[in-house]
Amino acid sequence: MRRPLPALVLLCAASALCASQADFLAHYKGTPYHDSHYQGGPQAIPGKVLCAYYDLGGEGVAYHDSDAKNNGSGALNPANGTYLNEFRMGEGVDTSYTKFNLDPKIDDNPYDKVVPPANLLYVGWTVPGEWFNITVQVAEAGTYTADLLYTSNRGGSISLDVNGEPVAGPLAILSTYDSADPVAWRQWHHWNSAPALATLHLPAGKSVLTVHIVTEGQMNLAVLDFKKIK
Repeated sequence: MRRPLPALVLLCAASALCASQADFLAHYKGTPYHDSHYQGGPQAIPGKVLCAYYDLGGEGVAYHDSDAKNNGSGALNPANGTYLNEFRMGEGVDTSYTKFNLDPKIDDNPYDKVVPPANLLYVGWTVPGEWFNITVQVAEAGTYTADLLYTSNRGGSISLDVNGEPVAGPLAILSTYDSADPVAWRQWHHWNSAPALATLHLPAGKSVLTVHIVTEGQMNLAVLDFKKIK
């Protein structure tokens, strides 16, 4: 029978992890997102954390993307001077927003499992190996679950780090593909919720979450909703 680790060993391991995470925070150069429409600051946990408000700092600091072009803002969504169409258009992470009341219907379509809010910003065009950081402020240390609002044309997986340390994953993302939809491109717009996709321990205070795209990609990631369970 395997013996439990001595308390001193566990204490040392926990201390080493805390030191590693503190070192990450001390050297991290990214900053919480802000702009003229969004006041900014670390996103609050418990609460809804928006993926599109990933940190400022650029490629290799706040995110890694497979190319330097934002395929949503300023591209699919034309650069016409509006906030949503030009949101973060100069950055490599691909962003867009939910569009309602169009013909054919896009994000308010009948194949949604969950209808998202209109004009909700999200990260899309995801590719394995990409990642982005989000600075958060955690009210209380403890164990949290995270629900994910997403779409996934073919399924895949993501993982989560806290302050540079892996804490959850790979986390399987179920496909939202529906063969009944006659509009081929709308397979990227079937929204769903993954309840309690991740369970993780978070320290109190400021932390940096890293969302990694692990397999498949082709996902739209909108909101991680954190709830304290103990």
